[in-house]
Amino acid sequence: MTGRGEGSEATGFRSRTAGGLRSSDAGRTERLTGWVHRRRDLGGLLFVDLRDRSGLVQISFGPEWTEAESLTEAHKLGSESVIRVEGEVALRPTEARNPELPTGDVEFRVQRLELLNPARTPQIPVYRGPDEDLAAEELRLKHRHLDLRRSELQANLRLRHDLVLATRNYFDRLGFLEIETPILTKTTPEGARDYLVPSRVHPGEFFALPQSPQIYKQVLMTAGYDRYVQIARCFRDEDLRADRQPEFTQIDLEAAFVEPDDILGWIEGLMAEMAATAEIEAVPPFERMTHAEALDRFGSDRPDLRWSLEISDWTDAFGSADSKILRNAVEEGGRIRGFLLREGARLSRREIEELEKAAQAAGAPGLLWAKRTDDGGSGPLSRWLGEGEWELSGARPGDLIVAAAGPDAMTSPALSAVRGSVIGAMGLPAERDHAWLWVLDFPLFEEHEGRMHPGHHPFVLPHPEDLDRLDEDPLSVRSLAYDLVYNGSELGSGSIRIHDPELQRRVFQALGMQEEEIARKYGFLLEALASGAPPHGGIALGVDRLVKDFIGAGSLRDVIAFPKTTAARALFEGAPTPLGAAEMEELHIAPLRRGAGVPAS
Repeated sequence: MTGRGEGSEATGFRSRTAGGLRSSDAGRTERLTGWVHRRRDLGGLLFVDLRDRSGLVQISFGPEWTEAESLTEAHKLGSESVIRVEGEVALRPTEARNPELPTGDVEFRVQRLELLNPARTPQIPVYRGPDEDLAAEELRLKHRHLDLRRSELQANLRLRHDLVLATRNYFDRLGFLEIETPILTKTTPEGARDYLVPSRVHPGEFFALPQSPQIYKQVLMTAGYDRYVQIARCFRDEDLRADRQPEFTQIDLEAAFVEPDDILGWIEGLMAEMAATAEIEAVPPFERMTHAEALDRFGSDRPDLRWSLEISDWTDAFGSADSKILRNAVEEGGRIRGFLLREGARLSRREIEELEKAAQAAGAPGLLWAKRTDDGGSGPLSRWLGEGEWELSGARPGDLIVAAAGPDAMTSPALSAVRGSVIGAMGLPAERDHAWLWVLDFPLFEEHEGRMHPGHHPFVLPHPEDLDRLDEDPLSVRSLAYDLVYNGSELGSGSIRIHDPELQRRVFQALGMQEEEIARKYGFLLEALASGAPPHGGIALGVDRLVKDFIGAGSLRDVIAFPKTTAARALFEGAPTPLGAAEMEELHIAPLRRGAGVPAS
């Protein structure tokens, strides 16, 4: 990739970037700067791959064109040393050209070399041969300044820049204003723990780092700004996985006087533009599916629709079979559901055991299965299936049935896990490369351990058709919430918000909040809504997730310049760190007792 913007490559140190040279530059005298990526010493001739952000170019040193002193210094160059060279761009001989490099038709014949900064032997290699593996991730994170020199990471971060730039330009054309919201704010739990910042000037009081700009952007709508967007930094103190970071970036937007179709249409247009930048496919309109339908058909609220494999409901077909397990499941209000796998009988017993383990890891007690044969069937489930049940299942000889029996809350996640395992075990080819989906009408509330929790957050507007059940049967109430799913990954969540302060109060009360708590946590929001709030809604899309999924990276750490580990540590700079006694005293924080996890009294 060439440097960004013609005419922007030159500085006081260089006239061009290394990766920007082409055959049309042959014969030109230039000054280049960069790092020694790889060197090949052939005695009389020395070849060096010079690297900068724009790419690589081969530079050559030889007695016919290089000054004697520079030639001597060139033979001493170490990997990753920073140099400046002056010389002439020359065409490579036809047989020596490298079609895999944009600069592969030329080489740069160095006349003068200047060593700007020698480098000690790198702790991890930047150049890797074709058969060499990357260093361990922990080591690479510790030496991130070297890891970031890899072309793969630089390409990822360039794409991230391009996607964010496309986002800003897109929303500017739609009349959105980019407005910054506070980083030091008030704790307003949104499903995860807040990061807290002690106030030095107000002893015993704390700011919180925002989990999202949610309340501020709603207040901006009440203030009449109509369309807001922000590339927002957010923070959540939660257990980490490969797809989570304690600090992350999201495309955050809100608009007044909108319905769900407005938000969905804007985001589909944004995804089409971003996908074109990333050279993948996104063709609006995207498929839509309700939350209930997604769970029923795929067992997940973020199904991967690159495969059409769906859950079958065999409650009627198998519910009267001579099986206590199946009958009890149905009598207790559950269902018998599973997958009909064409030619699945070829799976070995060991492979089926892996499917069982996937179901158990997702919370099911086990998995029932049966292979249909020409003379009946085999497997634990087959003993309860007569000819009638086999016919109702649609199975043919050579097919496999895998099933789970019980309440949907247990079988849906189990079957979703089995679906993913089946796709891998059977090597099922994807039917499309890019599957976009909107999941709509999420439950307004969820119940965990006897307590009500928001399905998304407590500011989501209940579905108008379900408002009459808000007080009496809150768990049955749907919401005007929507998630964007790409290839089975949730890219973002949004909703139409509550703009009526009394309805917002009712939702808080349904969550078990008392008036004092409502006033303390959300009094300022209710006051804003009571001042004349318009109907409004929005969405937030994870930038890190977008880049990761667009390029198929294995971890968010591959698309963030300075990520944290799964233990929430920054290995490069060594954070977090303990404070000294004087610093803690200044912040009015009591030191921890040795070996204890609570402050000393």
